[in-house]
Amino acid sequence: MTLGRIALARIPATRGTIHRLFSTTLSSSSTNRTSPPLSRHMSMKSDNLVSKLTSSGLLKTQGLIDGKWVDAHDGDTIKVLNPATGEVVANVPCMGQSETNDAISSAYDAFRSWSKLTASERSQRLRKWYDLLISHKEEIGQLITLEQGKPLKEAMGEVIYGASFIEFYAEEAKRVYGDIIPSTLGDRRLFVLKQPVGVVGAITPWNFPLAMITRKVGPALACGCTVIVKPSELTPLTALAAAELALQAGIPPGVLNVVMGKASDIGDALLASPEVRKITFTGSTAVGKKLMAGAAGTVKRLSLELGGNAPCIVFDDADLDVAVKGSLAAKFRNSGQTCVCANRIIVQEGIYDKFADAFSKAVQSMQVGDGFSEGVMQGPLINEAAVQKVESFVEDAIFKGAKVLLGGKRHSLGMTFYEPTVISDVTEAMLLSREEVFGPVAPLLRFKTEEEAILMANNTKAGLAAYIFTNNVQRSWRVTEALEYGLVGVNEGLISTEVAPFGGLKQSGLGREGSKYGMDEYLEVKRYEQKMRLKAINSAHNLKVIWIVESLQSRLFESEA
Repeated sequence: MTLGRIALARIPATRGTIHRLFSTTLSSSSTNRTSPPLSRHMSMKSDNLVSKLTSSGLLKTQGLIDGKWVDAHDGDTIKVLNPATGEVVANVPCMGQSETNDAISSAYDAFRSWSKLTASERSQRLRKWYDLLISHKEEIGQLITLEQGKPLKEAMGEVIYGASFIEFYAEEAKRVYGDIIPSTLGDRRLFVLKQPVGVVGAITPWNFPLAMITRKVGPALACGCTVIVKPSELTPLTALAAAELALQAGIPPGVLNVVMGKASDIGDALLASPEVRKITFTGSTAVGKKLMAGAAGTVKRLSLELGGNAPCIVFDDADLDVAVKGSLAAKFRNSGQTCVCANRIIVQEGIYDKFADAFSKAVQSMQVGDGFSEGVMQGPLINEAAVQKVESFVEDAIFKGAKVLLGGKRHSLGMTFYEPTVISDVTEAMLLSREEVFGPVAPLLRFKTEEEAILMANNTKAGLAAYIFTNNVQRSWRVTEALEYGLVGVNEGLISTEVAPFGGLKQSGLGREGSKYGMDEYLEVKRYEQKMRLKAINSAHNLKVIWIVESLQSRLFESEA
């Protein structure tokens, strides 16, 4: 079995930070503007930036195995392109099965020592990693914009959001608690231990090249696991920079490894190895299903964060301004390239026309351009294939009777830029309703009753995120409970945070990331039972406790002396 190209993928942005970015760019763009054609000036700017990043030591162009920066065994490389210009940013190794097996061996060997460190020791190193990520947020943000295309302010927001997982799990590392269970037999004692799973294979996407790594690696390392990261071949530079900072933070060689290149070969090696005990993946549902099938051979644990088809329901009683701003943020963040983007904006008929008009005006004010240009709110799509997919979805909708209110075509900037688009009179028969468009296209659907809205929203195989805009508190509870989604935002379009669980229902995945629940994905639960000698316990219990306390105090006193 091969995995093919591991592509479509995922997620968030800091709730507060990114919300401010959307508000700022909207308020500063009162008319529909476009950036000037990309020119030699932009090329020179990119060249200078690459040179600066190289000098900083954060532009790494080799894989990381056992703490060493290495090339592919056969010397093969792949090009990393700037999607805004088409220019080559760097060449990185095109690795495959052999290099992945080396990384697995390195991680397996490192697990023995890393898992034996105290929780406090692992916590301290994760905290140092967090500090380094924050102190280098500008350089990492520049790398993200260079290889992924999102506006620089949004990229900086991702760095802060991504680093927050490392900070959170540095703290959670010290809170992996076991349990004591009352036994049914008087001479038995039952304990529950939590221990790290082992070696983890983490396969991450291109749309959030830092945050999707830290959301997986943070809890894995906190629990005592070691990791092989396979970043997208489209955006490996951010992963390599983060790995360099992990080394500087004192994460030992072999604990974090990075391989990139031939997705199918790397994936197959991770699946086949009995030393890899868990796979965590963010990406398309199709690839997630292949990973599930491949993991069966060695019965690996799986965490899957897969595709979405998020409904955004706007009721008649919603605050129009709140609904427009929230829907705009939910739809157009990262140029619509997130799995929690509002894929269907379902509007009640009483407010439909007012919403469509206000929403279209807000979208029209969005500035499109290279992510390094001031005031830009939307960058390019990741590649030509992404643009062609968007075009096919829009053509399908128009053919079936939808109306383009705004945009609907490639941007005059060329390359992979696409105009922010609003389409009305969309129906459930159209591709825009049934599948993820993964681009800057907002389809507007109409509904009459609350029951109809719920049926429309749940009419999909996906179940990741959903949004509701209403001022009726009782309705918000009813609809939230009726929606078949793992995440629901009420009067809010940005719902991602490191302190709350993230994950979907139905075919949107398995498991949860973020929050205290994210730790459970990397821990095994072990039961420990001991038969006791009752007489010894009963006769000496109180004295034993006092003796232990006194002896500990004595030792502390002696050490201080």
